[in-house]
Amino acid sequence: MDARVGQQAYVAAGQGVEFWFGKTAASLQATTDGLTALRQAAGAGARTGIEQAAATVTEFSVIDKRARDYLTSGQQLMAGDVIFTEGSDAAATALRQIETARLAEHQAADVELAVIRNQQILTAGAAAGFVFLVVLLLIPVPRARLAQPAAQTSLSIRPSAVKEVVSVPAPVPAPRLPAPATLSHARGSVFKAATEVVTDIGRVRSLGELTHVLGRAAEVMDASGLMIWIGSAAGDDLRPALSHGYSKEMMARIPPVPRSADNAAAAAYRLGKLQMVASRPGGASGAVVAPILSADGCIGALSAEIRSGGETSESVQALASIFAAQLAGVFATAPATTQPSEILEPRAAAANS
Repeated sequence: MDARVGQQAYVAAGQGVEFWFGKTAASLQATTDGLTALRQAAGAGARTGIEQAAATVTEFSVIDKRARDYLTSGQQLMAGDVIFTEGSDAAATALRQIETARLAEHQAADVELAVIRNQQILTAGAAAGFVFLVVLLLIPVPRARLAQPAAQTSLSIRPSAVKEVVSVPAPVPAPRLPAPATLSHARGSVFKAATEVVTDIGRVRSLGELTHVLGRAAEVMDASGLMIWIGSAAGDDLRPALSHGYSKEMMARIPPVPRSADNAAAAAYRLGKLQMVASRPGGASGAVVAPILSADGCIGALSAEIRSGGETSESVQALASIFAAQLAGVFATAPATTQPSEILEPRAAAANS
């Protein structure tokens, strides 16, 4: 910008060209030095734009020399024509190339940051799963009720021919104890069902099988509906791919959700973190949305409408993350325009062969 302004001042009325010759030359030198430093520090994507900008600045220097030669020889009109056509175009081109390099460097930094965050999320998810298993194993199991004495039961190992001659007072009924807690059994059942769902997700070969498994996942989470969202090829939005608990008509009416939208599905896709929507008394049900993460980043999201305020349960949130992680293996290589049935065709073909 400084070099372009200085060059245009060559033909301005009342300006001293010698002063502006020096200013423009200093600006060009500073630009060249700055581009050299940027080229050494930039990534591969930005380096191309910087090299193009450096070549354009060199071209601008050649144009500047021609303008000076015209001014020195007294050809003001020729100098002005070169400055305001070729010089302005070259300067504008260099600015665009530098801006392109800046955007490429920002994008590369965002990708690198997303990879680091995904690795952190996967590590945290694995650690949470391990802790979840340890907690399940450490939950005390209630002891079985001790066998009642033979005198208090209707069955006895004593032969019926032997009669007891000793008078025994009637036993005093033992105080009624509370029934053993069934929490451990319930958790064990949920854990077993979740394990079976995760296993079956990895083995599905058709759209019908995957839809059926989604229904079982909804039962484990006590969800009224599940929906799988897949990001577009460009990563600009989310589109519903498969669901359980929603009608086909409703699915057909759901529009794509922009990546920048202010809702839980877009936030999970954009940030790669689980999102929770609290239920309201007498209003809509709560929900959890877990990102579907692959090695290349977040490719979609799994949303679940949870009944009875269960969205705040850490177990429900953990189950959503586990199911979403397993679904990543099904959808990781599929673009958003691919139908779910087309995604599963290679698996079915491989199984049949």
